[in-house]
Amino acid sequence: MNILDAHFVPAVDGVAYGLLLFVVAAGLSLAFGTAGVLNLSHGALYAIGAYTGAELSDGTWGGLAVGLAAGTAAAAAAGAGLSAATIPLARRGHLAQALLTFGLALIGGNLLIEFFGADELPVRVPEALDSSVTLLGHRYPAYRLCFILMAVLLAAFGTWVLTRTRVGAAVRASADDPQMLATTGHSPRAVHTGVLAAAGALAGAAGVLGAPIIGPGAGTADTVLMLSLVVVVLGGLRSLWTTLFAAIAVGEVQTLGVSVAPDWAPYLLFAAMAAVLIVRSQFTEPATSAAHGGGDGGSDPVEWLRRRLSASFKGRGAGAATAPSAATASGSGDGASVGTRSGTGTPEAGGRSGGGRNALPWLLRGGSADGDLASRVRQAAPLLLLLGVLIALPTLLDAYTISLAGSALALGLLAVSVTILTGYAGLPTLGQTAPFAVGAYATANLADAGWTVGPVQVVVAAIAAAVFSLVTGPAVIRARGTTVLMITLAIGELASAAINQLKSVTGGADGLVGFPPTQALWGGEGMVDESEVYNYALAVAVVAVAVTLLVLRSPAGKLLTGTRNAEARMRASGHPVGRYLLMAHIGAGALAGVGGSVMVTVQQYLSPADVGFEIAAFALLAVVIGGSTSVVGALIGAGLIVSTRDWLAGSWPGHGHLLLGVLFVAAVYLLPRGLAGLRLGSGSGGRGTAKAGPPPSDHDSVPAGKVTP
Repeated sequence: MNILDAHFVPAVDGVAYGLLLFVVAAGLSLAFGTAGVLNLSHGALYAIGAYTGAELSDGTWGGLAVGLAAGTAAAAAAGAGLSAATIPLARRGHLAQALLTFGLALIGGNLLIEFFGADELPVRVPEALDSSVTLLGHRYPAYRLCFILMAVLLAAFGTWVLTRTRVGAAVRASADDPQMLATTGHSPRAVHTGVLAAAGALAGAAGVLGAPIIGPGAGTADTVLMLSLVVVVLGGLRSLWTTLFAAIAVGEVQTLGVSVAPDWAPYLLFAAMAAVLIVRSQFTEPATSAAHGGGDGGSDPVEWLRRRLSASFKGRGAGAATAPSAATASGSGDGASVGTRSGTGTPEAGGRSGGGRNALPWLLRGGSADGDLASRVRQAAPLLLLLGVLIALPTLLDAYTISLAGSALALGLLAVSVTILTGYAGLPTLGQTAPFAVGAYATANLADAGWTVGPVQVVVAAIAAAVFSLVTGPAVIRARGTTVLMITLAIGELASAAINQLKSVTGGADGLVGFPPTQALWGGEGMVDESEVYNYALAVAVVAVAVTLLVLRSPAGKLLTGTRNAEARMRASGHPVGRYLLMAHIGAGALAGVGGSVMVTVQQYLSPADVGFEIAAFALLAVVIGGSTSVVGALIGAGLIVSTRDWLAGSWPGHGHLLLGVLFVAAVYLLPRGLAGLRLGSGSGGRGTAKAGPPPSDHDSVPAGKVTP
């Protein structure tokens, strides 16, 4: 048997698998490219169809037809419901949508398991398809050949609908010009709902027809979602045919690639995804602040600065002042801006001009007088209160709850690193678990080698994670908006693939366990008592957070905030924006590495699930709960997540994901500016009161276009 014969069946399997992914990805592309919804619950829609089809299958053609109709209708209804859920978030960018739909996916997954059971359901196909046929001298399942034919017909039908019908014209118009569509008598909202219902129907139909290929079970929805995201990134949003070719390529990597190069196949998909995104970002000018992390549509900072200068000098009867540079920029939601030095009369707090002061820090504060004692006390009060509560915990809680508090500190450090990137640098990320994992595995391997001194472990973990972030930083810092999310997601998934492959270092899927406990200081004993471990974790967290706050409130931190608020003005005034963002990426990576080290010390074991995509989503949720620029809020958010996942879910076994999903949904809807926004919003807003930062938001630098062949 030659090499072609040996790999013929895997190659045809790759076509079938790729066409399955194409049907799912077509719906995902339709939702994102036309309706503008980044739907991370699309895998759950596939699961709805798969479970429904499997439940109704009885080995007859009628059972297959009924299952197909019911599964498609159920997923379409869920898609229509998703439209109603995401419409209120239309002005908040794709990050809020991603978190909401991820929470809905957690809820939907838990409900599906509750209704259909956790075991994989058997799927019975008609007897005529439950056989093999001869294909070029090889026996091949008849059902898969039939599925290939149906998927090709579906691709042709979808192309015809989008390009040759009035429905397709309305869909394309809703993406290109919703206002013009409304003038023709069509409701953009109705089209939005119809598009998401159609996307859900495609996912549901793929689930029913694909259930005999990828059976409904735990993890199926996540796998399908991740692979579909890769297909959409590789194929783009503007052509179903490029999506089709990308899907077949992904299918071949998943089947033929595993057969030919099993060691490299896990890396190929997400490496290709990252490469495509990086290349696209290199040919796109870095967006200004609205795309950079921008806010909620605030006013132009140039106009804002002119108004402030005018009001200041009119109040003093001053003469005309030199206008600042008119470089084009878009302000963030908090109204802060960055300006160059403006003559000799720099406005200060209270509308006064002070001759020797630099305008930049004043502008970055939004004109507030945060240097006075009362303001400093107000700023420090939440942090001091939180520290007091954390110090008192060992005297109030049992051993298990104390260990959960230690885990919350580790997740909190990861969340603070996400705050630096998302809130301060304007780079929303789903990949901070990669440096987090580097720090965690560095600590575990050091302990296993006999290096058990805590400070040594923390420093080595921070350095290793910083080096990792230095290597990956150039791929991240040029992109903006949703592209950053996808690049960092790819980096995180590549790190997960490496963890599963490098078994000699990571233990693979089994993880690492049995290494010696950490010593708090040189010459001490290994910490085994939960209170000792918690106090060590708290000490490390206090030092790490203190250093982080010092940097963020230093001139370097102000420059970083200015980069987020008005990138174009910063570039026009000669600031090396790329260098600032790279340093922020490295610093955030080092902090995440410290969090990984703390996690290993607290848990005394390490598995791939501790550093996977779900943890990245939890860290981003903690930032949303706390507020995009609130370090204390991120720590509180991490504590709320850990208490929900590990403590509250303990009283309702089997429903941890349901509770976390509810937390995701509630945080997105009820806390658009986080807990910090509630606190600051209820204040007097007087002198020294800082404005809450904008909600975490993003706007893709590449506008969503129509879906055409």
